[in-house]
Parts: sequence; C-alpha cells; structure tokens
Amino acid sequence: MALGAIGDGRLLLLLVGLLSASGPSPTLAIHVYTPREVYGTVGSHVTLSCSFWSSEWISEDISITWHFQAEGSRDSISIFHYAKGQPYIDDVGSFKERMEWVGNPRRKDGSIVIHNLDYTDNGTFTCDVKNPPDIVGKSSQVTLYVLEKVPTRYGVVLGSIIGGALLLVALLVAVVYLLRFCWLRRQAVLQRRLSAMEKGKLQRSAKDASKRSRQPPVLYAMLDHSRSAKAAAEKKSKGAPGEARKDKK
Repeated sequence: MALGAIGDGRLLLLLVGLLSASGPSPTLAIHVYTPREVYGTVGSHVTLSCSFWSSEWISEDISITWHFQAEGSRDSISIFHYAKGQPYIDDVGSFKERMEWVGNPRRKDGSIVIHNLDYTDNGTFTCDVKNPPDIVGKSSQVTLYVLEKVPTRYGVVLGSIIGGALLLVALLVAVVYLLRFCWLRRQAVLQRRLSAMEKGKLQRSAKDASKRSRQPPVLYAMLDHSRSAKAAAEKKSKGAPGEARKDKK
C-alpha cells in the first residue's frame, strides 16, 4: 500500500511539472487589436483605436501603454500610460499638448486622439494592455501616415471598379431581358393576328361552301325547266303538219 501511495504521488508530481512547464494556456492570453494603418492630413486630428479582449474581469490594476517609433528611427518612446484609473501623458516627445485620452477600459477600449497632425508624426504606434493576472499577450501596432491630402486607398478604388463592373453587367442583363420581353410580346401579337386571319379565312371558306351547297338545286331546276320546254317545243313542231292536213281536208 505504501509503495502504491508513493508511486501515485510521484505520478501526480510529474503531471504538475508537465503542466507548469507547458506554460499558461494560449486561450487565456490577452488579445490587443488596432487597425493596420491610419491616414491623416496636416493640421487635422486622428483617432488611434485600440481594443482588447481578456479572459479575466477588468481589474483595478489594468494598464494601457502607447509607444511611438518615428519613421526611419529605431528607437521607441513611451508617449502615454494609463494606470490606477488615471491617464498620464508623457513629457517626452511632441505629443504632450496634442494628445487626448478617449478610451474606456471598462468597455475594453484604450484609444487615443492626436490633434494638429504634422509630418513628424509619421511612424508606428504600439498599444500594449495588461489586465492582471491576465498579462500574457502581444501588443498591437498601427502605422500613421500624415499627408497633405488623404489618398484614395487601393481597396476603395478596387471596390469602385468592381461595383461599376457589376452595375454594367446588371444593366446589360436588364436590357437583354427587356429586349427579349418586347420580342416575345411582338411574337405573341403577330401570332394572335395570324390566328385571327386564319380564323377569318376559315369562316369565309365555310360561307362559300354553304353558298355552293345551296346553288345546285336551283341549277337542276333550271335545267329541268329548259329540258321540259325543249321537249314541248319539239312535240309541237311534230304535231303541226298533221293539223295542217286536217285543215286541207
């Protein structure tokens, strides 16, 4: 019994060691989300959105940090920090008087706004969130492009082209269906007219046939009358010489 208990204890310790060595489950890691890139114009303002998901309740010790790496630079500086329910804008850099906190950790939002944009603001901004005990996770980066005029993004142009092509196809299909409908309607009208003409011809043929069927008795009567008249005339011509001889006697 003792040996069995010792063996079970060693097995339990081995399982605990394996679990601890495997590290925290990736499903419990905090996830931070930012757009890939943001465009702005000189003198305007832009919102750098940062949202996150955590498997833990939002604690009082939650912290949100923003870092900035200027375009062409290898150094990254801290420009904003949120901790203990208070936002702090770092004195380092040129964002001190132009940054505004618009996030709400309770809504899992760590966004900031940068006002009065300048060309020097071009670079990469990194948002990092820690929600103890949920502190394992990767930060997220967004690249800011400050230009004189906001360019039309490739996706917008491609979407416009595809939309125009689909609209053209829809119009062509509608025209084809309209032409087909008009052609079928015209064929139906012509068919009705031909049917009416055929029906009229059949009616006229029937009337002519009925007239012809009524005419033969009249012709036969006229022929019989002409034959009887001819016979009477021949009989009279034959009887005339006899009567003349009686008169001479």
